[in-house]
Order: sequence, then C-alpha cells, then structure tokens
Amino acid sequence: MTVRAAETTTSAWIRRFHPAPAAAARLVCFPHAGGAASFYFPVSRALSPDVEVLALQYPGRQDRRTEPCVEDLGTLADLITRELGTWCDKPLALFGHSMGATLAFEVARRLERDGVRPCALFASGRRAPSIHRDDRVHLSSDAELLAGMVRLGGTSAQLLEDPELVGAVLPATRADYKALETYRYAPGPALHCPLTVLTGDADDQVNLDEAAAWAEHSEGEFDLEVFPGGHFYLAAQAAAVIAAVRGRLATEVPGLAR
Repeated sequence: MTVRAAETTTSAWIRRFHPAPAAAARLVCFPHAGGAASFYFPVSRALSPDVEVLALQYPGRQDRRTEPCVEDLGTLADLITRELGTWCDKPLALFGHSMGATLAFEVARRLERDGVRPCALFASGRRAPSIHRDDRVHLSSDAELLAGMVRLGGTSAQLLEDPELVGAVLPATRADYKALETYRYAPGPALHCPLTVLTGDADDQVNLDEAAAWAEHSEGEFDLEVFPGGHFYLAAQAAAVIAAVRGRLATEVPGLAR
C-alpha cells in the first residue's frame, strides 16, 4: 500500500467534518446498515482536534444516492481499503457499529495484509465475524424492513412517515443488509492490533458470548465494554463511548491525552 501525506480535500467516500491536520491520530468511522457518515458528526466534534475523524460515506445514500449500492461486504472492504491508503501517514484507528463493525474488521485485515497495522479496532453492536446467524432481513417486505429499523432504535418512526425519505433510505438499507447477511467469515491470520468490543446489555442482535468471541480475532489486547441499552445504546451512552475510545487511543498513541 502506498502511504502519502493526506490532502485537505475529501473524496466521495470520506467526510472530514472537523479537519485537524495536527491531530495525533485519525479515527475512521464505519456506519451501520442504512447509515451515513453524518451519524458520526458528534463523534468528530467531540474528539477534534486531538483525533481527526474520517467518517465513511457508502454509495447509494445522501449525496451518493445516485450511485449503485455495493451489495457485497468483501467488495466494499476492498474499495474502502484502497481509499484509506491516502490517510495512513499517522496512526489510524477504526470504529464500526453493527454492519460497520464487521466491515471495519475486514478493512483491518486488509490493512495489516498490506503492511499497515491499525493502532486500534473498535467493534460496536455486532457479534464476532466467525459467528453466523441465518438472518434474512434483506428478503423482508418494505413494511417489515421499515418496522425492523424502527424497532432497533436507529430510525425515528415519524421520519419514516415521509414517503420521499422512505424511498431514499430503503434501497441502501436493503443493500447493506444483503451485504452483511451474505457475508461469510474466511479463516485467516488473527489481527495484531488492540481490539475493543462495545455492546449494549439489552441488544438482541448480539449476546455477551457472541461479543466476547471477538477475542479470538486479534492477538492484541482485548477489551469488552458493556453499556446499558439496546442495539443503538451508543446514542444514549455517547459520552461514555467517546471516553472509552479516547482512553484506548491515548494508550496506543504517544502524545494523545485522555
């Protein structure tokens, strides 16, 4: 992988809400299924200027809504890994929630394969990649898919009463679920970077055993952080989650204060 100093401009893939050229490290944030880069705007604001947040924008949503969605998680990981080659001139950490956690893991594997070791991987709200459930949400009807989004807590029921908004978010959400649910973990070398797993104690998408199973996927230091709440626990627990992220990064990155 070619590593060069990052430019101030962003690509279609990356949103740099609070540019911080002097930051000690960068944190790449991977959205959940149906999610967008804007989900991580508060994280960027909270960590800047010590840590520069790069929030990923997948195709098929918001300002990329005219682009075809990527329905294969491995392909998406390949595209993102290639994009991040520009940003590896300083310590790079990865944070993903739900689908984003599995995707961040696959990107971390590719980065390490290419000689770039992330300084930390944060996997939130997702069971270990090696644990498979036979989920088929992407085959649901539109009404079932929308009801599931509301039930998980990441989307307001009131917003989904807007037909225009539904038409904008539904295709990307379905494509993301297809990418996640057709993903199959391919055995390979464990990561070497520190791995922090974060989960809600009432999340029916991942139980504590499934969260703890992430430990087998890295030879680096492993931490499991459990917070009150369901699948989108991190909305109500934002301050505590950000503190956990900052604390781990401060351990790994010289000069970064807690």
